[in-house]
Amino acid sequence: MFAHRGGSKLRPENTLVAFDHGLALGADGLEFDVRLSSDGVPMVHHDAMLDRTTSGTGPISAHTADALQQLDAGHHFTGLDGLAWRHRGCVIPRLDVVLSRYPAVPIIMELKGDDPEVARRAVALVRGAGAIGRVCFAGFEDTVVRAAREEGPDVVSSAAREEIRWFLYRSWVAVAPRRTAFQAFQVPETAGALRVVSRRFVRAARRAGVPVAVWTVDEPAAMERLLAWGVRGLISDRPDVAVPVVRRWRASR
Repeated sequence: MFAHRGGSKLRPENTLVAFDHGLALGADGLEFDVRLSSDGVPMVHHDAMLDRTTSGTGPISAHTADALQQLDAGHHFTGLDGLAWRHRGCVIPRLDVVLSRYPAVPIIMELKGDDPEVARRAVALVRGAGAIGRVCFAGFEDTVVRAAREEGPDVVSSAAREEIRWFLYRSWVAVAPRRTAFQAFQVPETAGALRVVSRRFVRAARRAGVPVAVWTVDEPAAMERLLAWGVRGLISDRPDVAVPVVRRWRASR
């Protein structure tokens, strides 16, 4: 079970506070996003713009890493318990800080945007931290995922958008899975009106030796159904809900 952005319904997303909390609740790993600052430092942040989650405005790429760390990353967040997080010391973390703080935690790292440089710099930090075996690089854009893979055969990656699309089509017509360039799927259960994850999709992935993780799953009934289908990972904004469900499922095996 991966805490999505640390568990973004419970704590300010993509902050050390969220990551600490998600792991304390029993999450197996973390999922988070990486973008570059104006001076090329990989920062843990989802949106291209700062406005939704922080006290800053404008694009993250227009600010240096030092300037970004002066912003309040809990500025707009109020938890499900009604507690506001403004002025409580939450900052946008640097990727190197996150890697050193959680030296043994499995990570799904989504590389945002389409600039290959974010992949190259993120992989370099991960490799320097000795974390290459516990980080799976993901991204919507094929360019960044390919750039990560080009950094070495030891880089673990999930399927990019076009790879997911073609695998899904092949599963529909029962074509035997081909050898893949990726080691995992991280996919939504549906994309608009299109159903991505089904029993058939999961079976095809298992035949190809590729585990499936599904985002973002916050309802217990959906978690139980996906686990029964053979999904290997849940990515959830509610680790407080997901962890007990996964533990019960594991105990029943």
